[in-house]
Amino acid sequence: MNTHRNTRQAEFRFYEELNDFLPDDKKRKSFTHAFTGNPSVKELIVSLGVPHTQCDLILVGDEPVSFSHRLQGGERVAVFPVFERFDISPANRLRPRPLRRSRFVLDFELKKLGRLLRLAGVDCAYHSELSDLDIIEIASAEKRTILSRNEELLKHGRVTHAYQVQANDPPAQFREIIEAFDLRRSIKPLSRCTECNGQLRIADDSEVMDRLPFTMLATFDDFWQCEQCQHVQWKGSHYVQLATLLEQI
Repeated sequence: MNTHRNTRQAEFRFYEELNDFLPDDKKRKSFTHAFTGNPSVKELIVSLGVPHTQCDLILVGDEPVSFSHRLQGGERVAVFPVFERFDISPANRLRPRPLRRSRFVLDFELKKLGRLLRLAGVDCAYHSELSDLDIIEIASAEKRTILSRNEELLKHGRVTHAYQVQANDPPAQFREIIEAFDLRRSIKPLSRCTECNGQLRIADDSEVMDRLPFTMLATFDDFWQCEQCQHVQWKGSHYVQLATLLEQI
């Protein structure tokens, strides 16, 4: 009897891609959600299956609130996704390039995606020996957004900026991230090392001739060398794959 009297309700509405985490009967419409006590809005969002890291704005009534805001019952709650993922028309751009610099840390399951992103010049950290806690620490210390398909990692209480990759194969994942974070104008191929994420610079033939087979030197005219690990890159098959992907975006 007491439990019944203490049951309260709030009206929720989730927008855009946040609906991907909801069951069909709650997608793209307002619905009531029952709860007891005075939980935080974050607790209820997570209980509904939506990772808090995917949310960027919460309105209770017409007022923006923090994750710690506690609900009393009877509120209208609107939850919006990360706005930096919204693609704004170029006509509305005030600057030719975004002021924000997107930086990511990936779990190793997404290493092929990471390689493609590095090839496009996107700052990506990943390593086979990184645990979930390591990834969270790196994201916090270096202000990186976590990319993962692991819901448990994304729902961790210490995670603040993250994105759950939906696509299965690396080319589709690459297109998804470029579109989701509006990175088209930030792409700079052959500026970042695919091996260590360091910066590349154009290399003289004399610097690489002892490190590459003669056939490679004879086939390609231009080479780039990592300033950090000295890895050498050129416009080979991976570059051709990248060019093909960029044409599809």
